[in-house]
Amino acid sequence: MVGHVDGGGSRGPTRVSSVTAKATAKATAKATAKATAKATAKATAKATAKATARVIARPRGRGVRQSMSGLHTWAGLLVGWILYAMFLTGTVSYFKDEISQWMRPEIARRQSAPDPAAAAQRVADTLAVLAAGSPQWSIQLPTARSNIVNAFWRTPGAKASKRGHEEAAFDPATGHRLAARDTLGGEFFYRFHYQFYYLPAMWGRWLAGLCAMFMLVAIISGVMTHKKIFADFFTFRWGKGQRSWLDAHNALSVFGLPFHFMITYTGLVMLMTMYMPWGAMTALQTQSQRQALNIQLSAFIPPGKPAHIEAPLARVDAMVREAQTRWGTDDVLRVTATNPGDASARVIVSRGDSERVSASPQFLLFDGATGKLLEAKERVGAAAETRGVLYALHMGRFGDLQLRWLYFLVGLGGTAMVGTGLVMWTVKRRQNLPDPQRPYFGFRLVERLNVAVIAGLSIAMTGYVWANRLLPVSVANRAHVEIDVFFAVWAAAWLYALARPAKRAWIELLWCAAVLLALVPVLNALTTERPFWRSVAVGDWVYAGFDLAMWAFAALHATLALRTARYRPRIRTTRRGEAVSQPQGR
Repeated sequence: MVGHVDGGGSRGPTRVSSVTAKATAKATAKATAKATAKATAKATAKATAKATARVIARPRGRGVRQSMSGLHTWAGLLVGWILYAMFLTGTVSYFKDEISQWMRPEIARRQSAPDPAAAAQRVADTLAVLAAGSPQWSIQLPTARSNIVNAFWRTPGAKASKRGHEEAAFDPATGHRLAARDTLGGEFFYRFHYQFYYLPAMWGRWLAGLCAMFMLVAIISGVMTHKKIFADFFTFRWGKGQRSWLDAHNALSVFGLPFHFMITYTGLVMLMTMYMPWGAMTALQTQSQRQALNIQLSAFIPPGKPAHIEAPLARVDAMVREAQTRWGTDDVLRVTATNPGDASARVIVSRGDSERVSASPQFLLFDGATGKLLEAKERVGAAAETRGVLYALHMGRFGDLQLRWLYFLVGLGGTAMVGTGLVMWTVKRRQNLPDPQRPYFGFRLVERLNVAVIAGLSIAMTGYVWANRLLPVSVANRAHVEIDVFFAVWAAAWLYALARPAKRAWIELLWCAAVLLALVPVLNALTTERPFWRSVAVGDWVYAGFDLAMWAFAALHATLALRTARYRPRIRTTRRGEAVSQPQGR
């Protein structure tokens, strides 16, 4: 009995401890699982937060607009200074005939244009003596805008020389070489616009084409970059530093956007056979095929082989009058003779482009010995005609005075567009310089180039005009000396911009340009008998208009100088909270 009771009593406590152990283990496991889950969740959340932070901090890929922005910036900057010079001289060239008249004050003002046929005959008679033996000469006839006859002729036996031709201006009333001062006048700006003068002509045209391609890229990328470019056209904020320059750049870009695109693209089309000759070289294998292409593009035919049989040149005035019956009295532009004085002579009378929106060649081909009409070329192919229309749009010769002024004003807007883009590059980056007193070399270079090109080119062009009035008429190679003065003055402006602090150079060179421009009419009054008041009295608006334009440009440069002097750079703060203003001398 006792054993039985003891055995039963020992099993009771054992069962209780077992249940207690189970409950404790269960509670411990539950608590451990909860703590583990909590710790795991916390670690996971922390890891997720870190990963998210890394993703957010990681730079995103550049979008289309960001990529186009960089392309726009560098396409405009790398050749921006050349583009500025091309735009300004090209814009001025829309009035190159009027500039040339002003730069030859000895030639009296004519109420009406001389008879083109009579003028052609007189100059042809002079060239028969002056250019005897020449294989080719060409005469550009006078117009309502030009009161002289320009002519050039190939120098006999000058194949090996660098300069194989001569050129001169002639009086249409007498046919004699002009006794006026020797000058290229506005023609210099026109040639500089796409040949840069001192460079070989082909090199200059290749450089102009390269810059035009960069300009085309800058225009397209600029439109893609600015999402609200048309809306921003109506927004301009004065005195806002970089924002103001961007607003001005946008407004000028949108205002003339169709013109800027047209003038850039058509400039490339004009010389397309030089820039992309491979198609013609592949397709046109024979000399006759290539000559047929040249006739589609130009009325300028190279001289053929002479017959070595003397024969006097037929009456040129009769050929011009026949062309006038077809095209109109004032629509004959040029007379070109090949092998004059030889039985194989040919005379080409070319039509002008002032009465049509096309520069495609139209001409009459005459037998130079008999005066018989051999061919009338009045149509070209569709592709050549398309090129001729684009050529005419670029030159703008088909328009009247009002259209030329529109070309001129929008062209000035394009010049300002390029200029504001160049200045904006430095304004934007100056605010982020770590030490404004010691900017890095690239920044200093761009800043000085801006001053030298934008302000310096105005001084150089004005210096060219001053040289026209101050150089003695008897100076040898006077036309080339005037051009040498232009480049010498521009070089001096470059050196001045390098030697002076940037802001001071801007102010001083802009004031220099303003003073020189304002004094041009005064200089004209002192050195010629055609002062402003007399020009107004007799209705000579070429001279009066030139003087008024000089005063207008002087006022523009003075305004820019005053605005530059009043400009105060924005104040930035360093990491320590100290205010640091940009130095005024920089």
